[in-house]
Parts: sequence; structure tokens; C-alpha cells
Amino acid sequence: MSYLRSKFRHPHLPKNDLGYTVDYYEGSLSTLCAGCGHDSISAAVAQACFELNIEPHKVAKLSGIGCSSKTPAYFLNNSHGFNSVHGRMPSVATGANLANKDLIYLGVSGDGDTASIGMGQFVHVVRRNLNMVYIVMNNGCYGLTKGQDSATADAGSKNKSGHVNLFESIDLASLAIELGATFVGQSFSGDKDQLIPLIKAAMSHQGFAFLNVISPCVTFNNNPGSTKSYDYVREHMEATSTFDFVPLAKTINTSYDEGTTMDLTMHDGTVIHLNKVSKEWNPLDRFSAINAMQAAKSKSEILTGLLYMNGDHKDLHALLDTSDTPLNKLTEKDLCPGSAILESINESLR
Repeated sequence: MSYLRSKFRHPHLPKNDLGYTVDYYEGSLSTLCAGCGHDSISAAVAQACFELNIEPHKVAKLSGIGCSSKTPAYFLNNSHGFNSVHGRMPSVATGANLANKDLIYLGVSGDGDTASIGMGQFVHVVRRNLNMVYIVMNNGCYGLTKGQDSATADAGSKNKSGHVNLFESIDLASLAIELGATFVGQSFSGDKDQLIPLIKAAMSHQGFAFLNVISPCVTFNNNPGSTKSYDYVREHMEATSTFDFVPLAKTINTSYDEGTTMDLTMHDGTVIHLNKVSKEWNPLDRFSAINAMQAAKSKSEILTGLLYMNGDHKDLHALLDTSDTPLNKLTEKDLCPGSAILESINESLR
């Protein structure tokens, strides 16, 4: 298999106002499993930036560890990027943002990277209202370590090993609203008509914008009990060696109207219920959003769309009253005003 992307493009691809075609916003060829929902999200990010006429070099992509955290390599090749350690992306994003607030910060994470090892970091980046877009590619399992349940897996769900999850799931979108996020949306990776506008709105928002995107995993769908499962076949054959094979699968796409519910069958045969908020929805009412999400959860539905937005707030720079000039553009004289000034500052704190 080749991992080199073809350079051929249609000669009449439309250009945005900057004169770029959409392929300028692409990245390396994805090495994720065929049909992975994460690739659809990557494509949506690229399309959103193309439509917003964003210059890629003004974007900083940050991620942690996991299948989702590999995706920044698959979009915006001409932007800045930093792959941090597991669960620590918010710290890196905070430091980079404080140093240069002129960039657009796009954090990509997964349900393990955010809801487990990175939960503490996630909580604090929300409450500080850092000006960034934070996307969670949520598939409810640990794709890099053979599909164990993540903290967002629903209670009662059965994983690839046949284990039934005993614990309540962490609802990241509801948690973000509770913690004071100023923009919260939820979507499905295959619903580009909803996802692309949500990403565009999030990138245009001044403050912390959180998007929880349900993204199906195609690899861990051969459940025990099936005579077509790989474990069953291995147990009923003689082989010189054992190997894993990930079957090709089609990306799950969907489209449905506002105010309606869509029952969507995943690769493993399970069904999720997506409920798209109506056009009359008021995203400015925080308590209404929380109540609506709890009502949807009681019916085993996932509420999608723009859930909440607060237009009257201060981001981290405004809260800290930082310099209008980014730190990376300040001179040595600005940064080191001298011992007398330092002594007066220390004296004021005594």
C-alpha cells in the first residue's frame, strides 16, 4: 500500500477568496482504518478552513495521544503543529496561546485523551476560557489498545471482548456547559451538512469552543458469538501464524432534518439515536441546553447541533489583562524593564 497522496487535481477546482483550492488545506494520506469516522472529521476541518478563507500558516494544530490525535497530520499541511503527551494537549495549547494570541488554535483529542488521563487538563482549559477550538473525536473505545471501553462508553454497552460496561458514561458536552464553556456543539462525523458549519462557527468564536463529535470505530466491530468473527475462525482452523486483519468498511454518512431523530446503525450492528435540535432552538439559554441534553439522555438519544453559546464573556487574555502585543513580538526591553521595576512589583505584593 502506498502512503503517497496523488498530486493530480481537477484543473478547474473552485478557489476561495485567498486564491487557494481545497487541496491546499489537505494533509498527508491517512493511515487510519478505512471507513474511520475520524477521517470525515479531518475532511470537515479542511473544508471549513477553506470556506472561511483561513491562511493555514495562521493555524496551530495541537493534539495528545490516540487515533484522533494522529489526525492533525491529515489536514492543513501548511499550518503549525505540535503532538503532545497523553492528555496534556490543553497545557501546550495554553502556553502557545499566551505566547502568541494571533494564531488560531485547534486542539484535537479523543475520549480517552480527554475523559480519562486528560480530564484534569480538560476541566481547567474550559474554566479558563482559552480562545481555542477543542474537538473530541468520540468513539467510546481505546482504538490504539484493542478496543477497551473508554469513559464515554454507555453503561450496558458490550465491547469487542464481550465485556459489558458497568459504569455510567461521562457526557463531555454537558460537562463543558457546566464548567462554563462559551461555545458547545455536538455532531456526528458522517453528517457533513451539520459538522462543517459547526466547525466554522467554532473557529469564528472568541473564547473556548468545544465540539464533541461521535465518530464510529470500524476496527472493533467483530463481536464474540459471530461465526464470522476473527476469534471464532482462529479457534476453528490450524494456522502457521496468527495475525490481525482490519476489514475495509464504508464511512457511515447521514443526513436528516432539524427537529427529527435518526436511528443510525454502526459497523458492529449497534444503533445510536441522533436527535438534531430544531431551528427554533435557543442556544443562548444555558439551563435550557442542560435540561434538553438530560432529556435526550433519558431517551438514549444524542442531541446534536449548536447546544450552547455565550456571547457575553471574557477569554483568558482579557481575564489576565495581557499585552495587546503577542509575547513573541515583544522586545527585550519590554520583557526585561530593569531591576527597579521588578523591585516595585515585588514591593506591591508584600
